[in-house]
Amino acid sequence: MTDLENRIGYKFTNRAYLEKALTHSSFVNGKQNSNERLEFLGDSVLSVVVSKHLFELLDVPEGRLTKIRAKLVCEDTLYIFAKRISLGESIKLGKGEESTGGRDRKSILADAFEALIAAIYLDGGLESARTFVLGFMPPLETLKNDKLIIGDYKTSLQEVVQQNPEEHIEYEICGETGAAHCRVFTAHVLLNGQVIGTGSGKSKKEAEQAAAKEALSLMGYETN
Repeated sequence: MTDLENRIGYKFTNRAYLEKALTHSSFVNGKQNSNERLEFLGDSVLSVVVSKHLFELLDVPEGRLTKIRAKLVCEDTLYIFAKRISLGESIKLGKGEESTGGRDRKSILADAFEALIAAIYLDGGLESARTFVLGFMPPLETLKNDKLIIGDYKTSLQEVVQQNPEEHIEYEICGETGAAHCRVFTAHVLLNGQVIGTGSGKSKKEAEQAAAKEALSLMGYETN
């Protein structure tokens, strides 16, 4: 837990909150002892913090604020945020989840991220939770860009390209290295047959996301 505290830049006064936030239901007998109640609270805290942040930062209609907030608090985005702090390394899982890749499962990481927000809120108050959440928020120019879906670079790239109906995006896996337990895949993203981005990852999907991210970056989009 100390390593996670160092990664997130927050030291808990009551570590019981952190302990509960990191406990998946597969690890304990009964959901009452897992992080699911914290996940419920964290979802609300996250929504309040992000809503206030967008309200103060962007002078745009309610519809656009709702759309941007939805992108920032969705499972795909929370999964990206959780990966940034290697949250999967600290989650307590049952043997079944452990053996089937639970530490990298999107739903588990996104839920644990919300539970972590709640743990920080209960331990240090709303301002501490706000500081933690805002550390993951993208820059202003990215928020202004309706076409960019935070974290889901393939969808973002597709939406950008769809502005020109004659354009066509496709992906190809062009490399695979490493032993079976530590494979690294390399992917190209092609626009009308021309490579516009390359990326690598531990899975084909991760490599394709990395390739799309590079393509968006080269097009001038913020991808942080």
